[in-house]
Amino acid sequence: MARARAKRPTYRRSGAAPRRAAAYPRLTHRPNLSLWLIAAAVVFVLILIPFVGPTIGEAILNFRDALVSLLGLAVLLLVIGLVVNGGLALGRHFTLSRIFWRRWVGSLLLGITVCGIMALFRPDWSIGGTSLAEVTAGGDLGHVLMGSPSGILIWLGLTFLGIVMLWPRQVTWLIQHLPDLWRALVQMRLPDEVATGLRSLGSIFLPRAEPSRSEPFPALPEGWDEEPAASTPEAVVQGELPLQEAPAQEAAEAVSPSGPAAVAAAPPVTGRPAAHGWELPLLDILQPTPEIDVKQTDNTARAQLIEETLASFGVDARVIQINQGPAITQFGIEPGWEVKTRTVIERDNRGRPVYDKDGNPKHKTEVVSRTRVRVSQITSLANDMSLALAAPSIRIEAPVPGKPVVGIEVPNSTPSLVTLRSVIESTAFQRIAARSKLALALGKGVSGETVAADLSRMPHLLIAGATGSGKSVCINSIIACLLMHNTAEDMRFVIIDPKRVELAAFAPIPHLAFSRIVVDPEDVVSTLQAVIHEMESRYRRFAAVGVRNIEGYNRSPRAVHKMPYWVVIIDELADLMIAAPYHVERQICRLAQLSRATGIHLIIATQRPSVDVVTGLIKANFPTRIAFAVSSQVDSRTILDGAGAEKLLGRGDMLFMPTDASKPKRLQGCYVSDQEIERIVRFWTDDRFRHIRPEVADHLLQEVKGIADVEEEADPLLEQARELAQEHTRISTSLLQRRLHVGYPRAARLIDQLEAEKVIDTAEGGQSRRVLNPQEEEPLI
Repeated sequence: MARARAKRPTYRRSGAAPRRAAAYPRLTHRPNLSLWLIAAAVVFVLILIPFVGPTIGEAILNFRDALVSLLGLAVLLLVIGLVVNGGLALGRHFTLSRIFWRRWVGSLLLGITVCGIMALFRPDWSIGGTSLAEVTAGGDLGHVLMGSPSGILIWLGLTFLGIVMLWPRQVTWLIQHLPDLWRALVQMRLPDEVATGLRSLGSIFLPRAEPSRSEPFPALPEGWDEEPAASTPEAVVQGELPLQEAPAQEAAEAVSPSGPAAVAAAPPVTGRPAAHGWELPLLDILQPTPEIDVKQTDNTARAQLIEETLASFGVDARVIQINQGPAITQFGIEPGWEVKTRTVIERDNRGRPVYDKDGNPKHKTEVVSRTRVRVSQITSLANDMSLALAAPSIRIEAPVPGKPVVGIEVPNSTPSLVTLRSVIESTAFQRIAARSKLALALGKGVSGETVAADLSRMPHLLIAGATGSGKSVCINSIIACLLMHNTAEDMRFVIIDPKRVELAAFAPIPHLAFSRIVVDPEDVVSTLQAVIHEMESRYRRFAAVGVRNIEGYNRSPRAVHKMPYWVVIIDELADLMIAAPYHVERQICRLAQLSRATGIHLIIATQRPSVDVVTGLIKANFPTRIAFAVSSQVDSRTILDGAGAEKLLGRGDMLFMPTDASKPKRLQGCYVSDQEIERIVRFWTDDRFRHIRPEVADHLLQEVKGIADVEEEADPLLEQARELAQEHTRISTSLLQRRLHVGYPRAARLIDQLEAEKVIDTAEGGQSRRVLNPQEEEPLI
């Protein structure tokens, strides 16, 4: 027991307990007396070397001059390094390990690199008895390295070796990613950036050529009128006066550059700076329109009239909210109580009737039941309230989402205009634009609140409305909003316009993915197939980089270049469904199901929301929808799965159904004028963007057309299908599937080829096709 007790304190002091040592490793080492004395002596001597005098001795002075002649100013680096390491040795903070020697050797090699750099300078300084003007600032060592081509090669090799020894992991990573870094530098277009900067500096410092004031202005061309004195450039730009339109060549030849017409026709010179030499248009390019406010007295009078009308039909309700919007005012109705009473004889405490002075029994009224007024009682009086308010139509929202009221939406007597600029400047839009490049300015609600949405979260949009309801203006405002916040490197458009004139103003912009706007319905199938090929190509690139969506790809350091968003806009779906219903529906559904992760989004509009145009498959893949005024409740149910759109007023009045809402929200859409569109297009077609305009993807269209030609020519079953058609009077796709043992897509292509060869007739409402020239048996005599 005594021995065990004696060993326990020794065991604790020795620090040899394996568990304690594993949990708390010692950070310092045992002191070494010889190392301490040597380090102290070296530090003391090296500190005194630059300041020694003749009293120390001639040998030390000669050693100092030789060291300065060899290293020049780099001798100070040597002294600092020895002092630092001597201090570390005194503090016992390092050991003579392999890492220590690797770092020391790397530091010495980089010190030699510094000597080579300093050898390029000869300052008029002296250290001790050595003049740096004779031996250079890098000493004789630096002069030898930089004095010959072979010495320069040795200097470069020593520099690289020193960097490798000091930072081996970083150098290894740099060598592995050198091709990717080189491609990234190439994509930055540094020569173009430098040229753009030089041109900008030249435009700032070089004076512009101004016309001589002594020369009179030439006469205006025929058909042009002189503008009045009030037609200032500011008034023209703000939209107070209409812009004069004339051919550009005549204007350039006839009007002086300093005239007001030239100022109005000139595109905006400056914009918000963007990446890679691009600029974004300023908000000044959009004109703000003052909105007309509805008088509060009108709303108060109409609220009283609503209460009186409901009371006249025996409905107890009162207006507790008035939400005024640009075109609609919503009155919040709180249902009252439906009270049932009865008249009984008044009795005293003993239960005996109470009589008046004439001897007649007294009667009193008591409440039998008290129940809330049903919402259906209010909604059933919509036509009566519309008659009382002298309104063309009213819409009742029962109940208002998130509020315990029934909303009665009454049109304003003086509706106001919602401009695109007013919505873009709002806080709600800026909040969405801060996190997404595809922010859309939709309009303002019935309460005047701004409504914006993110296209990347929709992720596709279906728009429907009758002619003149504001559908085309909505598409123009969406395109203009995207052009205000995205360069051609960030986003590309694929525009399909079967009407040929609705979206023709955007043809010159550099954002088009293809070289032109698609207007021929026969080219729509190949265009959509090209978009599908682009989607599949993006998925292959995602797999190669190891990401899931376009946001991860653009953030990945392995990505060669940034991938732009694609927005496919189809202005009229009904024309396409008539031309090629099967192919268009299949391609639209495939894109809607798979293209979200690749950054490809669809915006489809139609003026005929019937079930044969907006099919069930298309509706299932487009959860976000916008309905403008339609002609019937059936069309409203087709687009929104509910009534309400048939009661809209038109001219931008719409119902917006987001993905996260159970009921549509009524909005007044944004309005963008033709002059604003022209200014936006003029900004993007400026010559300063010509050298950085991205390439179009017409090769995708050529590949699709080549594949289609090969498929049509190389189908070996076409002859068998032709023979099968000659054996029957009518033929269908299902018949080809059974007889030829093929799938539906191939059978449908064979049917199309037989129709192109005039072997069978056109489709007759989904029935079988009639064979035009069947082989008929000769009649028996």
